[in-house]
Amino acid sequence: MLDVLKEACVRVRNNVKDMLGTKEATRAFGKGAGGDISRKIDLTAEEVAINTFKEYGLRCNIIAEEAGEVKLGDEGYIILDAIDGTANAMRGFPFACCSIAYSDTYRLDDVKHAAIIDLFNGNLYYASKGSGAYCNDKKINVNSSISYIVGINLSGASNEIIDRVKPILNKSNHIRHLGANALELCLLAEGLMDVYIDLRGKLRVTDMAAAHLIIKEAGGIIIDSNGSMLDSSLSINDRISFIAAANRDILEEFANDLNIKIKI
Repeated sequence: MLDVLKEACVRVRNNVKDMLGTKEATRAFGKGAGGDISRKIDLTAEEVAINTFKEYGLRCNIIAEEAGEVKLGDEGYIILDAIDGTANAMRGFPFACCSIAYSDTYRLDDVKHAAIIDLFNGNLYYASKGSGAYCNDKKINVNSSISYIVGINLSGASNEIIDRVKPILNKSNHIRHLGANALELCLLAEGLMDVYIDLRGKLRVTDMAAAHLIIKEAGGIIIDSNGSMLDSSLSINDRISFIAAANRDILEEFANDLNIKIKI
């Protein structure tokens, strides 16, 4: 299964890389199942991925950001965000990815395989449960330094959320947000970031499914906004908030700043 997910990622990149940063990529085709405007680059990428699954004879339910649920069979679930970071991809800002995960059940925490490819540089991140996380066949692990690099997604955040994260904004000298959550979490898994926070309640499971497994297999920890281990159904209608950290000490420090009591 993992090999099919990786192959689908590679094919998506091969089919859209020449479209990155072009007017062709921006053509609008109404709203997708996730509620956002579907662009040509989104639809092209999603079609390539789904056709790959069909070619390999997968008999899964596909949960996709544009098409919604596509039933190929009853043998598990594929969670697909064919383009994470569409705005970046359309503008040619070099930070966007294709994210694909497989789960035996309708739960996020049961994801068994995951693959994410950087559409610009081709870096391929992947993991299988219990087997570690990798980038281009090299094992990756979370890391931490004295001077934390902190990722926070505040795009479209309410005043309440902005007020809640102010203690972190005030104390942190190195804050980042690059516009593609799945790929940013891969940077955390790779040891290039120390903590990533998104409390907006806007993310869909398609944004998180693959990165969730990669973070855990790289040794990181990820909790929801209530302090419990992150989990969710695979419904496209569910929304997720989370804190991901390289280790328990970092998690506790930032959870304390946010008045979140850790329950794990």
